[in-house]
Amino acid sequence: MKVLLEKVAHSFDEKTFLFKDLNYDLLPNRTYALVGPSGSGKSTLLSIIAKWLEPAAGDVKYQNIDKINWVFQNPHGVANRTVLDHVCLPLLAQGNTERSAQRQAKEFLELFGLLNIADSLFKELSGGEAQRLMLARGIASKPNLLLVDEPTAQLDTKTAISVSDRLTHLADKGAIVVIATHDEHTRDACTDVIDLVNWAV
Repeated sequence: MKVLLEKVAHSFDEKTFLFKDLNYDLLPNRTYALVGPSGSGKSTLLSIIAKWLEPAAGDVKYQNIDKINWVFQNPHGVANRTVLDHVCLPLLAQGNTERSAQRQAKEFLELFGLLNIADSLFKELSGGEAQRLMLARGIASKPNLLLVDEPTAQLDTKTAISVSDRLTHLADKGAIVVIATHDEHTRDACTDVIDLVNWAV
């Protein structure tokens, strides 16, 4: 399983490039921090890796990648559904029994420090709890490729550190994880760093 970035570039026109000739192999069981100044193209590169956006040049190749999940910057959930329900849903969709789905969901919630609020409603969660829930649900869907966009951007410093400390769990199940971030704690929690400054034009 692998994602190959081959001479990938993004431009607003034929002359103005954000980044160019980006070569990188993304591998399973690794968590990649995608970093760079504001406007350097972090979210754009996530879209290119997801194949939502065509690169201006180069190519993105998947090897045995058949399931992709994206955790967005702003947590979104069903207000009157419990924390446990949110994580059970992708597991039930995979064909698990309700009992099995709940057992696995609780394991994912424990990874992110949420097991003690499993019965709380989404609308009752703090920003940090909601973001950790989105990460737990993200890995519960068991993707080959998990993309995360600025998971701590809306959080206070203490909560951001708490979320960052749990990012190492994202690749534990064999996924390739790419996290766009400007947060140094998030960067330090990842196994690898892709700094777009190195490919800026």
